[in-house]
Amino acid sequence: MDGADQLQAWRGAGAAIPCFPRLSLPAPSPLSRVGLIVNDGKALALATAATIEARLEAAGMEVVRVSSAGGVVGFANPDQHLRAKGYTACVPASFDASMPLALVLGGDGTVLSAARQTAPIGVPILTINTGHLGFLAEAYLKDLEGVLDQVIAGDWTVEERSMLVVSVMRGEQRRWEVLCLNEMALHREPLTSMCHFEIAIGRHAPVDIAADGVILSSPTGSTAYALSAGGPVITPDCPVLQLTPIAAHSLASRALVFSDREPVTVFPATPERLMMVVDGSAGCYVWPEDRVLVRRSEHPVRFVRLADHEFFQVLRNKLGWGLPHVAKPGNVQELS
Repeated sequence: MDGADQLQAWRGAGAAIPCFPRLSLPAPSPLSRVGLIVNDGKALALATAATIEARLEAAGMEVVRVSSAGGVVGFANPDQHLRAKGYTACVPASFDASMPLALVLGGDGTVLSAARQTAPIGVPILTINTGHLGFLAEAYLKDLEGVLDQVIAGDWTVEERSMLVVSVMRGEQRRWEVLCLNEMALHREPLTSMCHFEIAIGRHAPVDIAADGVILSSPTGSTAYALSAGGPVITPDCPVLQLTPIAAHSLASRALVFSDREPVTVFPATPERLMMVVDGSAGCYVWPEDRVLVRRSEHPVRFVRLADHEFFQVLRNKLGWGLPHVAKPGNVQELS
């Protein structure tokens, strides 16, 4: 049984997907109905969407276009009771699991939204950067014609990356829940003092952290907020989570990497309300009587890959990782 058949067998049996090395799944064929997720607040993304629609429709495909705004959860009003719709509420009504892929036009924020829209139904996403950094982008506008040729020919594979489920609980009541690709950050409000957190990781003894906040991130999120807070870079195929304190009041409080089979519970041990931000675009207030649960989702995000995805090369190109401090004769041309 190959990797794709094994993955399908696990899903068909309703079992949780176990940890395994990254799979390169073959593209389904033929393509007849594809999704298109667009950041419709950007003129460049809108213009590119029209080009893509015309090209794919000329090839006999039906293009189902939606806005990436559907994956933006937003921030809850602290004066209102939080009613959780569940993270499947972000899935567009016109999308279904039979779609072979969805193209995504925007920057990294758009990709985070698109992950919430597609992961619950297992639709792979092909990310085309029309934003700035494009750390999560697979393709760029200068290569658009060739990208569309590969899409039409089915010349692509799929890489799966883990996502997190973040829930706010009060007693047995689930007050808020969201699907998360990068990280959950729980921190103090402005003009308030340092916070205390009691954190239980799976079966292990709870730990106490005094800090401005804490970050729980996936391997994908290790190059986002957690990196700025001093956490390590984790390759995307590692089955782990990362806990990173923000401005910890202890020399012993450092980032911790642990198995993603371990669910995490964060208890705010502070009298003031805290702010929780998920993937930089969703969140709510967390009160002293609440607790935050974070676990690996059974729904991974599925990224379309047009070529072999070399993570260290992405780090080098986007973040300057591994570049020599002094150019050597053999790599002067490469760095220019």
